[in-house]
Amino acid sequence: MIRLLTPADEPLLWEMLYQAIHVPEGSPPPPRDIVHRPELSRYVQGWGQLDDLGVVALQEGEAAGAAWLRRLTGALRGYGHVDDETPELAIALLPQHRGRGLGTRLLTSLLDTARNRYPAISLSVSPDNPATRLYRRLGFIDAGRNGTSLTLVLALSAQRGSTPVRP
Repeated sequence: MIRLLTPADEPLLWEMLYQAIHVPEGSPPPPRDIVHRPELSRYVQGWGQLDDLGVVALQEGEAAGAAWLRRLTGALRGYGHVDDETPELAIALLPQHRGRGLGTRLLTSLLDTARNRYPAISLSVSPDNPATRLYRRLGFIDAGRNGTSLTLVLALSAQRGSTPVRP
C-alpha cells in the first residue's frame, strides 16, 4: 500500500533520510546523527509545509520506504537545486525492501501525484548509486553536477502514468 505522507510522518522521514545516503560498497556507513547537519536536515525538518509532497510505502503495516519532494530555495538550496520552482526529490527504502521493484512503484506514485503540482522535479545522485538506473529509466536527464554528484531533472509534463495517490 502507498499513501501520502503527513506531518506526523516526520520521524519516519528522518530514518528514510539516513537510508537515502549512498554508501559505496565496502565503505562504513556514516554516523546516524549526520542527518542533523544543515545540508541534510533541510530535506526533512518541519515536514508538512505547503509545498511538501511525499508518499510512504507500507508492507504488512510497516513503513518500507518513502519518496518525497520539497522546494529548497535561497540559503536552503539542496544538492539537486536547479531553480526555485523545482522541488527536489529524496527517496529511500529500508535495506530489506530493496531490489524488488518497490522503489519504482513508490517513485511512480509520487510522480503521478506531483504532475498536478509541478512542471519538473530534480535530484542529486552519486553516479555509482544503483538508483541512477531507475531515475534514467523513468526519464530523468542530466542537468549538471554538484561536486562529484549528478543533478538530474524530470519534466513532469511528459509523464504518463496511473492514478495519483489521494489523501
